[in-house]
Amino acid sequence: MKRRLLFLFAFVAGIMLLISSCKRDYFVPPCNGDGSGTHSKVFATGFNNPRGLKFGPDGNLYVAEGGTGGNHFSMGCTQAPPPVGPYKGNDSTSRISMVDRQGTRSTFVKYLPSCTAGAATGSGVTGMADVAFIGNNLYGLIGGAGCSHGVSDIPNGIVKADGHGSWKLVANYSWFILAHPGVNYDAEDYTPDGNPWSMINVDNKFYIVEANTGVLDEISPNGKIRRVADISATQGHIVPTALAWHKGNFYVGNLGTFPIMGNSSIYMISPGGQIKVLATGFSAILGLAFDNHDRLYILENTVGAPGPSPKLGNVVRLDPDGSKHVMISGLNLPTALTFGPDGKMYISNNGIGAPGSGEILQVSFTCESVWPDKDGTSL
Repeated sequence: MKRRLLFLFAFVAGIMLLISSCKRDYFVPPCNGDGSGTHSKVFATGFNNPRGLKFGPDGNLYVAEGGTGGNHFSMGCTQAPPPVGPYKGNDSTSRISMVDRQGTRSTFVKYLPSCTAGAATGSGVTGMADVAFIGNNLYGLIGGAGCSHGVSDIPNGIVKADGHGSWKLVANYSWFILAHPGVNYDAEDYTPDGNPWSMINVDNKFYIVEANTGVLDEISPNGKIRRVADISATQGHIVPTALAWHKGNFYVGNLGTFPIMGNSSIYMISPGGQIKVLATGFSAILGLAFDNHDRLYILENTVGAPGPSPKLGNVVRLDPDGSKHVMISGLNLPTALTFGPDGKMYISNNGIGAPGSGEILQVSFTCESVWPDKDGTSL
């Protein structure tokens, strides 16, 4: 099968989500094997393709939403070829939601760009990819804009919320990635504006992974951008998607190409750009988070199927000794995870599919301590 990037899996996944059951059961094994203290529930509903999520200093949860896609085709720029492209965009159907402690969703930032993959007939939607805070200021990562995504008047990049529902662009990432793509990308699904997926804050600078050409970049709040590592240069076209920071190093997980073969990996990357393979044998990784015992939680979108499939998502815990433990299974096309200040895990579920069907799950591991690392990226 020809290798296709991130949004081919949205084509398959969106269709599967529509035919999957509305009632979902999530299996959370007891973390100490005694059946005590572990609980999962739907925390919030009503999201349009929920993606990255972080807790703010106010204790509320902020969720980037891919939106509902668009129908505008941009002329005069390089497009991803069929079946992934051409993308069709809209400059206003994505948003950032805020969820309070009771699980009530409200729109915090609106009128953000969103786009639809050409082959996805409405299901392969991307827009806002992630969120992060510097102090009390909320920033969002646009991953579905730029001319090659059908949104010619707004680039991919980082926006800052103004507190009144609107936003301003502080970093033009489309401009940078157009000039500096990773060296090993698949020409058959190349998207010039890039497909950034994850964003974290480390020492008041943003770090993002761009999946289409395979790079890790640093972006300052004033818009200066520099390359940390061209992951594709040494690892090939692996489609890096998930990003975390822990005790002085970056950790990256990759989606991989299709069909899904269970060969996704965790990579440790130093601030100087040196790359080391930390662990292998994972499947379609889309999220990472550490707890305070140096254990890494890995969100797998699909396990045991050649393409994205309903109810095959997992959360796997990777311990410092290299052992793996399936902590959650039966997730439905999940796209991101984080820990809250309450020590509970929050997961974007139904992250690819019909508008309005997205949800945030809350998982309690109360039979052991999993408090997130204060120096990490969970908060």
